Amino acid sequence: MGGQKKEYCPLKEKPLTVLGAAASAFAACERINLIVFAIPEGHEKEARNALPLDLNKKELLFVTGGLNRRASIYNALSMLEKYMPDWVLIHDGARPWVSINLIEMIIDAVILHKAVIPLLPLVETPKEGDFSEGIGGVTGFITRHLKRAGLGTAQTPQGFLFPQILRAHEKAAEREEREMIEYTDDAEVWGEFIGPVAVIPGEIENRKITFPGDI
Repeated sequence: MGGQKKEYCPLKEKPLTVLGAAASAFAACERINLIVFAIPEGHEKEARNALPLDLNKKELLFVTGGLNRRASIYNALSMLEKYMPDWVLIHDGARPWVSINLIEMIIDAVILHKAVIPLLPLVETPKEGDFSEGIGGVTGFITRHLKRAGLGTAQTPQGFLFPQILRAHEKAAEREEREMIEYTDDAEVWGEFIGPVAVIPGEIENRKITFPGDI
């Protein structure tokens, strides 16, 4: 993104920032009472300025993020502990096009299944290999040809029963420190320390901003 923090960038199709659009979708859901923002240290004023004023109808909390995504989520969950919610939805601030319908579906599913994520089926054939080096225009070589069947790409929001996902993150933090590993999403944390994660269909529109053209 050329050094910009993408969550604070304005969207072209509506008078909102990326973060503001994502937060507005959750604020529109009557079943959500608290919204927690995990942000870099010293960024609270900037984050607040990126939000629309009508979010004040919800209680907004701000917490300093950690060294990686999982640590930031853990900080946010720890702040929520005193409120003891029944369940929690964890969302990427860089997914501004999340729909209220998807949020409601995740809430319904987490009440039934304890842990749930939206998943999109792969439409292109994945390849495994070493793509870090190359010469003459080649970026690497394929080591394994994977099948699309049974594979998908995870989206957010991911929904979990609150006490269990907090405990799972505590255990993940201990393992990360002990073994120098990193978890890529909260479903992986739940799956390792708690149990199965249910899946509902994701939405193509719910894409994550990564490059300037995505906005």
